[in-house]
Amino acid sequence: MDNQYRSVIRQKIIDAQAATLPSLTRRDVWLPTVAGKATAIVGMRRAGKTSLLWQLLSDRHAAGHERDGLLYFSFEDERLVGLQVSDLGLLIEEFYKLNPAWRDARRACFFLDEIQLVPGWELFARRILDSENIELFLSGSSARMLAREVATNMRGRAMEAMVAPFSFREALRHAGRVNPANQLPDKPTDRLTKSERSHLSKALLDYLACGGFPEAQGLDTRNRTELLRSYVDVVLLRDVVERHNLSQPQVLRWLVQQLLGNAAGAFSINKFHADLKSRGVAVSKDTLHSLLAHLEDAFLLSSVGVATDSVRRRQVNPRKVYPVDTGLSALFDRSGKANTGHALETVVWHELQRRGLDAAYVRTEAGFEVDFHVRSAAGDEALIQVCATLDDPATLAREVRALQDAAPTWPAASLHLIALDHPATTQLPSGVQLHSAVDWLLQA
Repeated sequence: MDNQYRSVIRQKIIDAQAATLPSLTRRDVWLPTVAGKATAIVGMRRAGKTSLLWQLLSDRHAAGHERDGLLYFSFEDERLVGLQVSDLGLLIEEFYKLNPAWRDARRACFFLDEIQLVPGWELFARRILDSENIELFLSGSSARMLAREVATNMRGRAMEAMVAPFSFREALRHAGRVNPANQLPDKPTDRLTKSERSHLSKALLDYLACGGFPEAQGLDTRNRTELLRSYVDVVLLRDVVERHNLSQPQVLRWLVQQLLGNAAGAFSINKFHADLKSRGVAVSKDTLHSLLAHLEDAFLLSSVGVATDSVRRRQVNPRKVYPVDTGLSALFDRSGKANTGHALETVVWHELQRRGLDAAYVRTEAGFEVDFHVRSAAGDEALIQVCATLDDPATLAREVRALQDAAPTWPAASLHLIALDHPATTQLPSGVQLHSAVDWLLQA
């Protein structure tokens, strides 16, 4: 068996190091830079984890790292079925037989994809970090490689980098509308012509409707719908039902329909439980809490609590739920209407996450709601209200009033309105900043 795996592993190393580096759409993913730690690339299926590994390998090669010191290795290969952790040492042995000059004296870089297919892979990864001069990147399916499990099993020896579907900037880059050399629009957004701004505004509307999954870009509605539906089905079956051995999969599907069909909406476990009970469905609240946690673990969605220091308030207030991608909402929204405002709020939420900001929603004592209170690692705060259009004066007044009502509770927070459309002569109170959604999403 050793000889069988050894020959396959050796050939895969030779083929991978001889392969032409792929030309891929550049991703703007934050990466930790802590010495002595592995980097675990996590995220929902089909979001682009493998592509990011190749991007990182290409970046190191472009920076002068010789090709024979860089290795991409995928364990998703039927010839490696049955591989055990005790066999993983063959990867090290064969790599250094082929590249002996790199042993100890020079720092190689391994990009190990779908490594979770090998039981006990964590032991091998820790051994590499402890005994070999290798920089290590890991990626795998969320069905067996949850972010929290990586942290636990690696005993603090790994940090995670999250890959989500394309941001608006990345979607533009993928479509060829962003200059890849400097990762910025061809000119500052305040220098755009009317025609250029119109094209960007149309592109944003398309992005809100179609989402950012790489494979879904440019597809017609039917093909995109079927593709995204298959993504959801695989996540539910592999990452939730099979992984957690669920006995009530229909309840899970009802929950997903409720959550994804109501993007950026408030969700209460108590109310959903009461609704199921009225239909004669016997399921405990604890089970529903677990199902919601499983969906978040699989990166299908994220839930956001109310901004408060009170544990009790966080528990009794509904959570707001955002799908991982706006393209998924149309699969479950039975209204037949395009809810552009909620789609924009979802995109803003994900952009806040990409920027590393801690976010929650605000509910004031007077009953007003602000979409986001955000805080940076440096302690800077902001209150952000998101709206599709501010053409209606009553809508503008309502959004501003919510910000003003929340401001005394968060006196250090700057106040912001983000909208797709607004009148050119919009008058705002002092201290409230108005942003075009296109401009805000394309900020550096």
